[in-house]
Amino acid sequence: MIVTITQFAQYRLLLIASAVASETPKLVSLDWLADGQEWSESKSLNPLKKHHRLVDEDFQFIDKNSLSKESSVEALLLTTITQLERYHAGELQQFDIPLDLSLGTPFQQSVWRALKQIPYGETINYAQLAQNIDKPTAYRAVANANGKNPFSIIIPCHRVVASDGGLGGYTGGLDKKRLLLEIEKPA
Repeated sequence: MIVTITQFAQYRLLLIASAVASETPKLVSLDWLADGQEWSESKSLNPLKKHHRLVDEDFQFIDKNSLSKESSVEALLLTTITQLERYHAGELQQFDIPLDLSLGTPFQQSVWRALKQIPYGETINYAQLAQNIDKPTAYRAVANANGKNPFSIIIPCHRVVASDGGLGGYTGGLDKKRLLLEIEKPA
């Protein structure tokens, strides 16, 4: 798996992509890094190691300035970085990145697919999201699946708010959720 870090506003994002021989490369994770946190300390790594039966040596860090379009996995990371920059600039509303959802359970995957259907600039609450996947009483499970989303920003879990209109939670931190909602705010 290839790992790189990119800047998003004043924050750092960890991107991880992979390709199995003869398959299209896919983004495996996009995670917010805390100030001073090394990529190898990301909470994303342990679930990936367990799920894919990987060891530390299976992760290769490449500085984003050293990524090459010649490698299909690195080209995917470059495309992801470009799309994140365009989103941050208000020029992109929907990402077109192949994602590896296999880390999630079938239920989590259904929630993540439903999150992708929330229109840019709009928000819904957890109960509405539960309705959208035909599990109207599962709003707590939906909230939990939302929090396990391995693709912050790309799968827009930040568009889900509390029933009272408050921000609710966000795995990356409420400062990041505010930033993302501000980017999407209508002019």
